[in-house]
Amino acid sequence: MNDSGLTQAQAAAGQFLLPGEIGSVKPIGSGHIHQTFLVAPISETKDKLVLQKFNTHVFRDPDAVMHNLFIVTNHIRKKTEKIRDDSTDMLVLEPVKTLKGKDYFIDAQGSVWRCFLYIPDTVSYDRAPDTSVVYEGGKAFGTFLRLLSDLPAEEVKITIPEFHNLDFRLEQFHQALRDGRKDRCEETSSEIEMILEREEQMKLIRKLAQRGLIPLRVVHHDTKINNVLFSAQNKALCVIDLDTVMPGFVHDDFGDAIRTFTNTGEEDDPDLSRVSMNLSFFEAFAEGFLGATSNMLTQIEKEYLPLSALVMTYMQTIRFLTDYLNGDTYYKIHHPRHNLQRTKAQMQLLLSMEEQFPVMQEIVKRLG
Repeated sequence: MNDSGLTQAQAAAGQFLLPGEIGSVKPIGSGHIHQTFLVAPISETKDKLVLQKFNTHVFRDPDAVMHNLFIVTNHIRKKTEKIRDDSTDMLVLEPVKTLKGKDYFIDAQGSVWRCFLYIPDTVSYDRAPDTSVVYEGGKAFGTFLRLLSDLPAEEVKITIPEFHNLDFRLEQFHQALRDGRKDRCEETSSEIEMILEREEQMKLIRKLAQRGLIPLRVVHHDTKINNVLFSAQNKALCVIDLDTVMPGFVHDDFGDAIRTFTNTGEEDDPDLSRVSMNLSFFEAFAEGFLGATSNMLTQIEKEYLPLSALVMTYMQTIRFLTDYLNGDTYYKIHHPRHNLQRTKAQMQLLLSMEEQFPVMQEIVKRLG
């Protein structure tokens, strides 16, 4: 963070607190999308704020993002005020309007800034340390979905079009096969074949949704473990990073959580022997998730939860390979074969899931 960036943040903080109330503004966090700062007031009786410089390259419609943010957090807050039990004893993000009552502020450079109340004394993880944390993560995301289950999907706007649309990702993949680098198509012929032979099976959930057999819901769409804040005792406190909350299917959230929570290796692990699905983590997440959502989900939604883990891993494999075939135009890479390395690691995770799929189905059936 250079001095000009900090100066810009200090000026933006003055739109949410009176300049004479601001004690300090410091960079915090390691997020890859937005630049984040902690704003500490001079008075210890006032709440600290989290200030973010909004990334308009990733999220091109800040109005839609902030519209969703206020609707979703207000809905959850009203629900939890009416229902108090162990399953809803969680915090919800609280966005803060500017001193002029606006959802966000645009500075002279055209940068978009927004604020939240800071949640103190929390812990976050980039990788799950044990099954108890995985269970709490499943419970947190499940509770989040349940609290939004009566919010009509049409009231929430699309913030990233086609984000988890497998049909769209497959179209991009097939175009890359036609128009991408021929040398890379030849090099990855075995990976391409593995994707093609699974295509129809992986489309099944979307086909059921298109027939109206799976309901459209308001879902999170980015269910990584680092989007849950935990207490010092490792109890889930709050689901964060709500910018991708939009209409979707329960399988988007469950599947991507299993892909990211249960991987014994890294997403781009060069050593495929380290990559597999941790079945005990799968069971722990499913137990927490279904404990919170079982009464709201339909039987067909529950039945296809295990397949959703395969689908989301398959889709990420496609996205990495598509970018490799196109000459690495989307994802940031650290070496020329990075996207291929990512492809192979995700494919290995998918193979591990396929081996354990019957047991995954049995676990969900028992817990659901």
